[in-house]
Amino acid sequence: MSKIAVAMSGGVDSSVAAALLQQRSEEIFGITMLVVPESETAVAGAAENARKVSHHLGIPHFTVDLRDEFKADIITDFCRQYQLGKTPNPCVRCNRFIKFGLLLEKARALGAGTLATGHYARVSLVNGRYLLKKGIDTRRDQSYFLNQLTQPQLSRLLFPVGELTKNEVRRRAKELNLPSAETESREICFIPDNDYRRFIKAQAGVNEAPGDIVDKDGRVLGKHAGLSFYTVGQRHGLGIAAPQPLYVVKINTLHNRVVLGVKNDLLASGCTVGNINWIAIEPPSVETTALVKIRYQHPGAVTRISPLPGRRARVDFETPQSAVTPGQAVVFYDGDVVLGGGTIEETIS
Repeated sequence: MSKIAVAMSGGVDSSVAAALLQQRSEEIFGITMLVVPESETAVAGAAENARKVSHHLGIPHFTVDLRDEFKADIITDFCRQYQLGKTPNPCVRCNRFIKFGLLLEKARALGAGTLATGHYARVSLVNGRYLLKKGIDTRRDQSYFLNQLTQPQLSRLLFPVGELTKNEVRRRAKELNLPSAETESREICFIPDNDYRRFIKAQAGVNEAPGDIVDKDGRVLGKHAGLSFYTVGQRHGLGIAAPQPLYVVKINTLHNRVVLGVKNDLLASGCTVGNINWIAIEPPSVETTALVKIRYQHPGAVTRISPLPGRRARVDFETPQSAVTPGQAVVFYDGDVVLGGGTIEETIS
């Protein structure tokens, strides 16, 4: 029987995932990746929680140091994307290259054939193809963040809590008296206070150039301290007085400008999408219809997907959508099945 490694963050979800596998008499061990300095209290606490849960369950626990790789790939890209006027989703990139890339390799080197996590998602094998599906708990579903996973990666993954609701996970954690029963993982693991503006300012090599804040007609309304501190759809913290609410509708990197408009100016009829990873189907050669999520909490919109050269596509919404943000993930669904996903390049007015 092949061993199963459980990626343990110290939170309740991964802890229950480990407990569920143990109840199935699987041979498991815990593995925790270090991605930022352990000197940070929250990070050190998470690793210690993972060790405590492993001890409670009576399973081995390993820690792997991926700090250099994480900084070079995830943090550097995170800052660079903001400087390019985009709003990145670091979890999507981390899942592809770090958690289900490097960590999976480390787990296999320790004797595991499979890696399990506490994600609210499901994987099934249908006609020789691995399908990624939404978790049963639609409010907690995390399939959106897994849209870049490949067939080889999905073939070695388990999501034990994908069949449970969050309330069921918490109940089981309390029944098992797990040390992490009340512990949740952080939204962005490398930004303890979730203040990405402060984080970017603190990064070495990040130099922000001030510029103009303008309206749609190019009239100067004020000054900005750097493009990294703004995102499409932002309303607060603009420092501009106006008779009606203003929003960031575009970030113009060519002229180093932040463009403001009213709420209706945020509407887009579509967007172009790049870096598409098709999971459930082969890359379509003709127009395809799907439900598309343009951000994690987006309810989804019916769209037409028209293929373009080079893993790209044009997406046309049936109904205009608000705050379509370059850099964010776009995920295509057919019911609860993830067809694939990519990254928003540009909006279509």
